[in-house]
Amino acid sequence: MGHFSLDFKKAKGCSDARESDHIERKVIPDNADPTRTHLNRELVKMPSGVYGRDEAIAYRIKTAGIKRKITNDQVRVIRTVLSGTHEDMMNITEKGQLDDWCNDSLRWLQDTFGKENVVSFVLHMDEHTPHLHASIVPIVTGERRKARAKPTEEGKRTYRKKANAVRLCADDVLNRDKMIGYHDSYAQAMSKYGLKRGVRGSDARHTTTAQYYRNIKRETDRLQNCMKLLQSDINEAQQLLQKTKSEVNTEKLQAAKTEAKTALVSKIGSLLGSGKLKEVEQTNKKLCELVTDREQYIDELHEKMQRIEESHERQLDEMQQKHQSEVEKLTSKHSFEVTTLNGIIRKAKRWFPMLEARLQMEILCQKIGFTAEQIGVLLTGKALNFSGSLYSEEHRRKFKVEDAEIKVFSDSTKPNQLFLHINRQPIVDWFKEQWILFRNHLRQKGLWR
Repeated sequence: MGHFSLDFKKAKGCSDARESDHIERKVIPDNADPTRTHLNRELVKMPSGVYGRDEAIAYRIKTAGIKRKITNDQVRVIRTVLSGTHEDMMNITEKGQLDDWCNDSLRWLQDTFGKENVVSFVLHMDEHTPHLHASIVPIVTGERRKARAKPTEEGKRTYRKKANAVRLCADDVLNRDKMIGYHDSYAQAMSKYGLKRGVRGSDARHTTTAQYYRNIKRETDRLQNCMKLLQSDINEAQQLLQKTKSEVNTEKLQAAKTEAKTALVSKIGSLLGSGKLKEVEQTNKKLCELVTDREQYIDELHEKMQRIEESHERQLDEMQQKHQSEVEKLTSKHSFEVTTLNGIIRKAKRWFPMLEARLQMEILCQKIGFTAEQIGVLLTGKALNFSGSLYSEEHRRKFKVEDAEIKVFSDSTKPNQLFLHINRQPIVDWFKEQWILFRNHLRQKGLWR
């Protein structure tokens, strides 16, 4: 049984545009897959004439009936991220329970903070783990929590305020006791998906994405340094072992030669007798001189081999340094080329705002199953009559279609974005309907529970 993630953050200031750009994917982050961005969904219907998260926040504050002036440093929205452990979220998606999980999470937020206060609720499917971004405007009624706790000073005049006054106050919404209650009640809503809350009072803290990647890089550098030191120790040990083996073999050879000479003299003396011992000694002496010459020759060969090895090591070091220098030059050149190319791409995106949207649409059409010619027709804005099979990455299967009209549309409310429609219906909604029909068909046959 895994754990759910429920994170609240206050957003101060007149605007939360940077977070809105991230949530609405006006800016694509590095950890997101642009080819899956079309799977993201806004699950809260906004009021008529309101487009986007920032406008929804401002509209809620404007229409809430707040009488008191709102200062620039007040918290206008509470950012909330809802998710779970990666394995559990992928299991929920594979079982077809993702929509139910989203609906239950939205229902819990609306019951807890008020339906009108939940102004945006977005599902992100283009990152590693599916998760939800909720935007809560902290509109409350009643007396301030701090005012209720503050005693009246003797002799000081106080003014009575309306008990049901509408206020914008994040401190009344986010305090320690209520945070504990939020996690407890959300755990009850998530129990049917196998998600539970963390241990109460735990010292564990949420790690930001930036800190997560910094930790990974720091650990990678540490492991690389350890590997270098270990490889150096291994090379040194191998050289020492080879040297020791050479010395041991030389000592054994010398001992064997001495024993052989002694045994040979003794055997010859016993066989030939003492009369010929001098002749044998002379022969033995010549043999010893010959052995000495051979040993000297061997020593010279060893010295020559050592000089060759030292020369080889010097040449190898020079080659390695040269290679390292060439690698550094190529790396620098490659970095310069990449920087130049990135600059060209940024300029191209600025000069041709729809370029990135067209490239993403081309990748999406390729994944769905259109040919290069069909994609070319769609990107010109013309309608394409299509019969065949279309692949849904979200549902991991193909759906058949006959004589359908496929077309790419743009939306004036969402500039620099393109949307793929089938029979004038967004492709994501069409895939969802086909998935529901397929699941119902399996249920009728008793193949789906």
